Amino acid sequence: MSINLIGTYTLCKREIWRFAKVWNQTVIAPVITTLLFLAIMTLAMGSNAGRVIEGVSFNEFIAPGLIMMAIVQNAFANTSSSLMLAKIQGVIIDILMPPLTGGEVVFSLVMGGVVRGLLVGVVVTASVYLFVPFAPTHLGIGLFYVLAASVMLALMGILTGIWSQSFDQLSAITNYIITPLAFLSGTFYSIRQLPDFFYRICHVNPFFYMIDGFRYAMTGYTDGGIGTGMIVLTVTNITLWLVTAHLFKTGYRLKT
Repeated sequence: MSINLIGTYTLCKREIWRFAKVWNQTVIAPVITTLLFLAIMTLAMGSNAGRVIEGVSFNEFIAPGLIMMAIVQNAFANTSSSLMLAKIQGVIIDILMPPLTGGEVVFSLVMGGVVRGLLVGVVVTASVYLFVPFAPTHLGIGLFYVLAASVMLALMGILTGIWSQSFDQLSAITNYIITPLAFLSGTFYSIRQLPDFFYRICHVNPFFYMIDGFRYAMTGYTDGGIGTGMIVLTVTNITLWLVTAHLFKTGYRLKT
């Protein structure tokens, strides 16, 4: 039952250095993309950009969603690309051969994704604040949602990397599942504006809870229950963790 601390630390360090070496691509690029989204949405709204949603200005409303999207997209990209490259380059053996349990490997990969997500989140938040000043109202809740969301997408990235046998398959998961779930989760609008059917559908989307919870932490506005969101993300993360650790233990699509 002992933990291989040296091996776990080494794999964590490897995952962090992997994205840190190309910081211009992994950290700076998301800042530019987020600011472009903010500018485009503000320009597209025109005279309505100054409108207020439940006491929150439009720019303040969409800023938390854009920040959270940048965080989770990078957490997902870090773990999925790490496994995909390892499989294609034939160096996946470097992860499978060391005396590490499935849980230790998952923890190390997830930490790499979380660190990248948090780093991007800090830089993006600072950049957005220059154009949309906001005063966080619940920092503790915000930290929980950032960590929970980063872990969730890092785990999804691992599952995607395990399942994918080519970059085409990896792109398919990103384009047809991850991106739609993120964009259709209330990032740019309040789900209260949706018809009743789609309003209910949003409540089974875990992406909605992570964005809504973070928006509440930043602005005090929420479309859903904060407690419910915490439970959904916690249960989702535990489930994804158990599934991912089991796949590493069995070597599904990794040992062939």
